[in-house]
Amino acid sequence: MVKRILKILTLFILFCLVAGIFAYFVLTLIIKSEDTVVVPDLVGKDVVEVLELLSDMGLNTKVSGSEYSSNVPKKHIIVQEPEPGSEIKKGRDVKIIISKGTQTIMMPNLKGLSIQKANILLEENDLHGGSLSVTCSAVYKKDEIIAQVPSPGSMTRRGDHADFLVSLGPRSRTYKMPDLMDLSIDDAILLIERNNLILGEIKSLFDKDKHRNVIIGQEPMSGYLVVDGGIINLVVNRKGRKDQAYLHGVNGIQLFKYRAGNGILKRNIRIMVNCFGVLNNFFDEFVKPGEEVWVFIPKNIDATVFLYEDDELLKTQVFGAW
Repeated sequence: MVKRILKILTLFILFCLVAGIFAYFVLTLIIKSEDTVVVPDLVGKDVVEVLELLSDMGLNTKVSGSEYSSNVPKKHIIVQEPEPGSEIKKGRDVKIIISKGTQTIMMPNLKGLSIQKANILLEENDLHGGSLSVTCSAVYKKDEIIAQVPSPGSMTRRGDHADFLVSLGPRSRTYKMPDLMDLSIDDAILLIERNNLILGEIKSLFDKDKHRNVIIGQEPMSGYLVVDGGIINLVVNRKGRKDQAYLHGVNGIQLFKYRAGNGILKRNIRIMVNCFGVLNNFFDEFVKPGEEVWVFIPKNIDATVFLYEDDELLKTQVFGAW
């Protein structure tokens, strides 16, 4: 009985051994039958060319990093793994290290460029913008670079910073503030614009001892130093109304004026302004006979003004942008 069991066990072991050997040879044949390719020499080649080449060969590209190199140009391959000539199966990875170019580079000439363009050029060369100093210049336009450190053509390391001296443009012209007192609002605005100044805030203040609708206050005062583009605030001798204008920083306005007709009863004056296709109600009040109504229109828009007196359209005026 024992002999019979040993015989069966021996036969089972022999069967397993033969089956294992058979499976080994079959697996070896399958592996050997898979497609293999020879890894090409990639060192010194452009990274885009390498990606296309390995993709055509059925291999995957794995970027392991980037390093500076004095011999291999920027965006070219420094090292590869496996080495050239190795046989690998399709679908396997080929590791590459890409060159960042030489660690030292010649500083480009940035003089005369705007800050934005200079920063783009620096970024393309792995450099960075540093500190900024500013000064007025009659030669360089505003925001253009007058000088740089390091100087153009000098050798510097990638990753370093460049400091700039930047132009503020020509020095602003200064002169004495003209006297606007007792001028009409129209004449005052005209004089402000002729001197390259900007009309700022207009306030109303009534003084019965002075003529109506003339300038009774100005800021800065007459004789003070002002510069091109300075803001001038005015006070006009008239009673305060809801249509009083506060025009901060508007570079030029146009004045629409209307005087109510004579009589005894108050008139309902309504002024509508069409800007950008939208009709806005700028003024709608009862005013005394002979009273003057003002509406300020900025010069940089197209606008049409419609004036109604007691709901009757009396006047239409078109203002053009300039």
